[in-house]
Amino acid sequence: MQYLFTERAHLMCPHMCFGLVMTVSRPYDAALIRQCVDRLAAAHPFLNALLGYEEAGNVYFYRVTDQCQAELLLKEQAIPSTDAPEIMEAYQQLTGRDWNLLEEGLLKIAAWSMGSDTCFLLVFHHLLTDGRGALGLAEELADCYAIGREPTYTPEQLIASANDLPADSRLPFISRILIQRANKAWEREQRIVSYGEYHAFAESFLKQDQVSHPLFRTSREELEEIHRSCHERQVTVNDYLMARMMLEAHTGKVVMACDLRDRLGVYRKGALGNYSTAFSIEAKAGKADLYALAKAVRAQVQKKLSRPADLWLVLQCYANLDPGLIDAALISCRGDFPSKAGRFIGSKFFGFSAADGFSVTNLGRIESESISSAFFIPPASPAIRKTWGVLTVNGVMTVCASERASGGRTSA
Repeated sequence: MQYLFTERAHLMCPHMCFGLVMTVSRPYDAALIRQCVDRLAAAHPFLNALLGYEEAGNVYFYRVTDQCQAELLLKEQAIPSTDAPEIMEAYQQLTGRDWNLLEEGLLKIAAWSMGSDTCFLLVFHHLLTDGRGALGLAEELADCYAIGREPTYTPEQLIASANDLPADSRLPFISRILIQRANKAWEREQRIVSYGEYHAFAESFLKQDQVSHPLFRTSREELEEIHRSCHERQVTVNDYLMARMMLEAHTGKVVMACDLRDRLGVYRKGALGNYSTAFSIEAKAGKADLYALAKAVRAQVQKKLSRPADLWLVLQCYANLDPGLIDAALISCRGDFPSKAGRFIGSKFFGFSAADGFSVTNLGRIESESISSAFFIPPASPAIRKTWGVLTVNGVMTVCASERASGGRTSA
């Protein structure tokens, strides 16, 4: 049985859904779509999972059932392209409510006919996987549907304890002290946020919290020019994107998502689950030169990657916090749940008091014969005002934003 450990941070937090839209090179066939989703579920046990709960210990787990729990929404109306409004309307409808994970699965799939192709919208709950895992799953579905390639069975193996994190990534002294004090304060409060209590809060939160998803693409020729300019200046495209967001958002701080699969001994190739982290990069956004700012970003990224205490900071926080306190972090800041410990952790550690942050999640680039185009709709963390979700497929880079008009500050 797989218990939520670091995944607990994605449990009682609205907007923990994200999407992948892809055009697959095969005509629409509803029966075949159903067959391929069933094959995918046979290879990935978490597609058969609902959320389970053990009251003794206040722990949640992936309750794997004997049938696929992914929801299929097969659309009869054809669409002309991935810019069709029906796609984002379906995404907004699916993510505009809080999924009751005790009763429904962690993945929902919509599909439309698109000429000689089929367009898929995959909407993931973050408890199922992170962005890189979602992309791998989407590729498997596309290959199964387009060329009949069977998905590869992969047992799930999550981060299960702090022992799975590197020994040299221990929290800094001050962070350890603050977390220990917060844990003790939470224990004295003798409170638990029930899933039902959170679910009611999240439903209300999502109705009031409006998020838009503008989209822009960079052609193969434009991207080649960006690659050339980055190479000349010894920066990456991701550094370029971080710097570009800093300039456009007039901010000196952007959060960067980072994949840790290759650094984790528990990870098995193709498995679902969460194996990523995030850290903030600070640079002087006042620099007018985009590539000069990108160089400053590169220096900070390399510094973070080389220091385990910085690289693993977020996961170590999750590992050291009382799980019930993680549950209380957002609802204490933005809801009616009274907890000083929860409010402290939510505001000081997770930034939940207001959606003031900016972030970039780049899933990288792939070449695919089955997928002709795709883009990534990133989650809209309650701590973030704007996130760019970046994906490059067959030489075309698409950036989709999840953004709010303003930060939703607490009244207290």
